[in-house]
Amino acid sequence: MSNVREVHLQWTGTGMQFTGHGVQPPSPAVPIDADGETGPSPMQALLMASAGCSGADVIHILGKMRIELRSLEIDVEGVRREEDPRRYVSVHLRFALDGDDLSMQQAERAVELSVQKYCSVLQTFAPDVQITHEIALA
Repeated sequence: MSNVREVHLQWTGTGMQFTGHGVQPPSPAVPIDADGETGPSPMQALLMASAGCSGADVIHILGKMRIELRSLEIDVEGVRREEDPRRYVSVHLRFALDGDDLSMQQAERAVELSVQKYCSVLQTFAPDVQITHEIALA
């Protein structure tokens, strides 16, 4: 598989609404709405991508530890600058996990590996963006 990823975004002709999909590799279309009315805004989509990327890492890492998850929920809060460009200056992820024989130590290890090393989306943020996390077990 190539290291190149391609997406296509097309304006719907209404407001700030777009439809985007992965070209390489192909993926289903998703709405993106800069006004956040008919779909996530681009900045919300970035936070969702962060959660999806990190969540996939955590599932994979815990799977290697032979931990079977029953549930995983991730809430993400991003704080943006007041002035342009209104990029994120901090991102905080809250992980809620439940699994058979899952210890806090195992959850912390999986989350820390994802956040600090493996999550490509989080690693794409500028180095001065503060990324923090917290964990709760059910």
